[in-house]
Amino acid sequence: MLGDRMEEEEEVSSGSSSLLGWVSKVKTMAWEAYKSKPISRWILLFLSTLGMLVAFPASSLLSRVYFANGGTSKWIISWVAVAGWPIPAMILFPTYLFFKTSPTPLNLYLFLSYVFLGLLSAADNLMYAYAYAYLPASTAALLASSSLVFSALFGFLIVKNRLNGSIINAIVIITAAVTLIALDSDSDRYPSITNSQYIWGFVWDILGSALHGLIFALSELIFVKFLGRRSLHVVLEQQVMVSFFAFVFTTIGVVVNHDFQGMVSEAKTFEGGETAYNLVLIWGVITFQFGVLGATAVLFLASTVMAGVLNAVRVPLTSIAAVILLHDPMSGFKILSLVITFWGFASYIYGTSPGSKLSRS
Repeated sequence: MLGDRMEEEEEVSSGSSSLLGWVSKVKTMAWEAYKSKPISRWILLFLSTLGMLVAFPASSLLSRVYFANGGTSKWIISWVAVAGWPIPAMILFPTYLFFKTSPTPLNLYLFLSYVFLGLLSAADNLMYAYAYAYLPASTAALLASSSLVFSALFGFLIVKNRLNGSIINAIVIITAAVTLIALDSDSDRYPSITNSQYIWGFVWDILGSALHGLIFALSELIFVKFLGRRSLHVVLEQQVMVSFFAFVFTTIGVVVNHDFQGMVSEAKTFEGGETAYNLVLIWGVITFQFGVLGATAVLFLASTVMAGVLNAVRVPLTSIAAVILLHDPMSGFKILSLVITFWGFASYIYGTSPGSKLSRS
């Protein structure tokens, strides 16, 4: 009996020392990483992280505010998502002047790739616009997390990225979280939204997430096939070109649908008046582009894994902010779905981490 107790105490002591050793190792690695980079890099990384964790959720909430306060045009809110394409262009052009970089040669295949991705992005934004028109922002954000599933699947099929046990586990977990929301649809549907509209919002959100995953895989394929290199200014070039063509296609849709003319009457009936209407659209333009810029910068200042971590964090941030600021309904099923989604992201991040045994298998 005494011997068994001593063995248990030794195991606990061993486990505690292992945990302390792991924490000490992580602290040492973090300190060494901090010392290896200039302070300016860490400031940029902090600002980029802030862009992802603040700008992206803000743009999602503003989309819902637009529809909740009287906005009706799905084309207008999808146009807002790409109208800020000159913002990354203003950051890109100085890199040519001050960092001695040169524009990537634009051949026919690369040009057509940008046009095609621009068309897909325009369609993707329109699908998400329908989702935010019919769903609470918290629900739409949770459903949009399924884009990670589609990114992994399309990455495997198109770019031949590896799928390991941890990533497959993440796919199953996030799919289960989405299913939970579908089973609990009656608890978070707004009174003004019909059952048919809610279902279509759900469908458009999933389709938009699937298309988002396809765009991500095709973007990676362009780097592999046509560019052969990946640097910050090259990614900014792609962002500017794809956003520009998405802007062109979306503008055509707005014009054909006569939605620009409807903005005047829409602003007059908007809750809060014309000033509130204009502010929602302007801040929607700014926050969306700064969110994309933040994600781009994190990828190159840190790693894909850190971008994945931040992407995982912004899902609950958006959902919680929607509950607090927009008074979104938050049922027990939705809370469970939120926890499961975060678990799925953690599994995916572990599977793609360079230090993971699974990522090397």
